[in-house]
Amino acid sequence: MVIWIIGLSGSGKTTLSKLVYERLKPMMPTLVRLDGDIIRELFGNDVDYSIEGRRKNAERLSRLSKFFADQNISIIAAVLSIFPEWQKWNRNNIAEYAQVYLKASVDTLARRDEKNLYIPAFQGRLKNVVGVDIAFPEPVNSDITIDNTGERDNLGELAEQVISLPAAQEAILRCKRK
Repeated sequence: MVIWIIGLSGSGKTTLSKLVYERLKPMMPTLVRLDGDIIRELFGNDVDYSIEGRRKNAERLSRLSKFFADQNISIIAAVLSIFPEWQKWNRNNIAEYAQVYLKASVDTLARRDEKNLYIPAFQGRLKNVVGVDIAFPEPVNSDITIDNTGERDNLGELAEQVISLPAAQEAILRCKRK
């Protein structure tokens, strides 16, 4: 099983993936959490934030997720995922794949601006920010779309929506049978 959580920077992908991981890990000992930033660090930060750097990181995340899934290791991945071709690749190559789009407007994220990305990008002081000077193609084939433009106090409910996905439920049942 691979649950692929997509969204703009600051939309809550990492926080949501951690919550889902914490709730599923006791039932799924082989569950692993991946994050785009973690993969960058694992590979020595050898890619930048340009389109090509992002494309290479996206390919790594997809191929690594498939590698683990093929060995019955479940993945919760938090990724920006701006390449529809890699989302399609995931669907075509990963048997139990579920895509979650964590939707939040750039205006909402600029108000939160937890990573101090959006304001400097709007002012032209920071380049290669997805949603500002790099387009974010909104995912069209997500299994669920979760609106996260409101207050951040409902993340537990959002985690339950992800856990209720058929791919997650099947993986939980498979682990209980072992």
